[in-house]
Amino acid sequence: MKYEIDLKINSSYDVIVVGSGPAGVAAAISSGRNGASTLLIESCGRVGGISTSGMMSHFTGRCGNPLYREILQRSADKNYFAPGEVTKYIDPDMLTLTYIEMLEEAGVKTLLYTTFCDVMMDGEKVTGIICHSKDGFSAFGAKIVIDASGDGDVAYKSGAEYIKGRESDGKMQPATLMFKVGGVDMERAVFPGSFETLVPTERGELQALAKEILPHPAGHVLLYRSTIPGIVTCNMTNVTDIDGTSAEDLTRAETVCRKQIPRIVKFLREYVPGYENCYIIGSASLMGIRETRHFKGVSTITEQEISAAAQHEDAVVFDAHFNFDVHNITGAGLDKTGCQKNFKQQNGYTIPYGCLVPERIDGLLLSGRNISGTHMAHSNFRVMPICIGIGEACGVAAALASKSGRQPREIDAAEIRAVILKEI
Repeated sequence: MKYEIDLKINSSYDVIVVGSGPAGVAAAISSGRNGASTLLIESCGRVGGISTSGMMSHFTGRCGNPLYREILQRSADKNYFAPGEVTKYIDPDMLTLTYIEMLEEAGVKTLLYTTFCDVMMDGEKVTGIICHSKDGFSAFGAKIVIDASGDGDVAYKSGAEYIKGRESDGKMQPATLMFKVGGVDMERAVFPGSFETLVPTERGELQALAKEILPHPAGHVLLYRSTIPGIVTCNMTNVTDIDGTSAEDLTRAETVCRKQIPRIVKFLREYVPGYENCYIIGSASLMGIRETRHFKGVSTITEQEISAAAQHEDAVVFDAHFNFDVHNITGAGLDKTGCQKNFKQQNGYTIPYGCLVPERIDGLLLSGRNISGTHMAHSNFRVMPICIGIGEACGVAAALASKSGRQPREIDAAEIRAVILKEI
């Protein structure tokens, strides 16, 4: 059977952002605030991506870009139990409302339940996108498209060059489905926040017990406070050999992780102090994919630059800091190349604008974990505060390009900095 699809352009915008995770929300807010008509496309039923639908526990790492600090402060104002107190811990529902308010104030049009399908191209220039929703197929024109899809779906469809995973073999970090438990005795509870955090108990050391008792490839204990008393976020499911660009692999990841959750809760109740009466209260509706495509940009940031706290002349993301958080590609815990609490470099690095600009494709910017960086560098800059900084820079660049009739590669980083840093 042959189908014919009417692909008349529904409407056109200065800027279209595909994906509403932290990098996409930040890009859309920044674009709208700088005078560009902006459309935000999201396949899920809420904005926020991994930070909300993914039930992420907290913002980890840091970034000096002002939009990140604003999101933290505005979220703090919605904290029922400590209004106005800025915290790294996330209430997904309150953070969703924060994003919605900021997007509306910036004049951004948001379309949820809408899946990106393909790009419209004029030679090697992206001119719009094709989506599918309850309304059928829709085409939207754009002067600039920002790919904040995480996996770089727009850049992939445009033909931009990329690699998957680590350079040596293409292997990618494992996936995780976050969940929350209630009924925790917060006075006695322990909160191991890294793989390297060892917790001795009467039954034995927790990380060692988890590796012995939990079903492989689960086998570590990561527990985080929340903004609500008695509720703890668990980062303990684990599935390896997952390609986050494959629907079959994503389905397998969901199945494996959800089957692990009852075993993990049983382990918490039997072995972890303060969790004797805990119970599951909810799990994420979005699988946590850490790594897929790394696109080739005008510039590429490396782990050596991060270790040296490099300060680039064309910087657009500032005071970025985290560790090399490479989860074990074959099992639980850290990969042998990763480090967390033993990361010695405490100075922030910058990300150059060229990492956000595809080497060859025009009309397109990269926002989030899909920017141009090595596998090891990605394990550092992929965290949400830094992705928000990347998104803010993308939004400014897209607005400047769309309003002046230039391509993103023609925008000088100094122009972007002048807009971002005026708020600092």
